[in-house]
Amino acid sequence: MAEQKQWKKWQAKLSAKLTGSSTDQIWPLLEDYCNIHKWLQVLDTCYHVEGSPDPGQPGCIRYCSGPAIPVDKDGDTIIWANEKLLIMDPVERYLSYEINENNTGFDNYVATIKVVPGDNDNQNGCEIEWSFVSNPIKGLTLENFVSYIRSNLDTMAKRMEVATQAV
Repeated sequence: MAEQKQWKKWQAKLSAKLTGSSTDQIWPLLEDYCNIHKWLQVLDTCYHVEGSPDPGQPGCIRYCSGPAIPVDKDGDTIIWANEKLLIMDPVERYLSYEINENNTGFDNYVATIKVVPGDNDNQNGCEIEWSFVSNPIKGLTLENFVSYIRSNLDTMAKRMEVATQAV
């Protein structure tokens, strides 16, 4: 019988502080599940492809894509993934999703993104928390992957804060 390797799951939890925006301002931006490309620089496209026509309902699947820089080993010029919404909780202000089909190497990736009050009961902004559990991604270390998530989280936080200040 062939020996099956057991991989240790990767997991991490990161957060970004937004000093000028409240949970009430940030949550609606995150809750707009099929428009995550507005906030992440690695994506230029995101739209509903399957499941409930209401993109806030569990089971909704979004297609996300962006340029592959550099072009990946297979010559693909875009990265893409189908992401299934597992939970959307507007009371606790969090969502959880899993990446299904993709060309990025994600395997059993599940993430939770939550907006929590900042200091002094939300008077001093809020925080976005991004946690994940995943099988290891071929060609990356956990540290490389956490750095990638950190970059995306920081960009998302900055863009969301700018958007709420422009209102």
